[in-house]
Amino acid sequence: QGKPYSVRYEAVNAMLLNEFLKEHSKVEQQEATIAQLKKQVDALTKGLQKVSDQLDLSKPAPQTVMVNH
Repeated sequence: QGKPYSVRYEAVNAMLLNEFLKEHSKVEQQEATIAQLKKQVDALTKGLQKVSDQLDLSKPAPQTVMVNH
């Protein structure tokens, strides 16, 4: 409508701080989630290694056959 917008400069800092705090909270939550997921991956990797080791132990040793002509 041709009217200039006014800015409440005293409110800008408070709004920026509020946005920063919200983003900071999100980052902290993401860091906690990442740490938890890393622990789960480590536990799954250890379990998989145990199963793999058990499979290796249960395999019969390869046998060689000598054929003389």
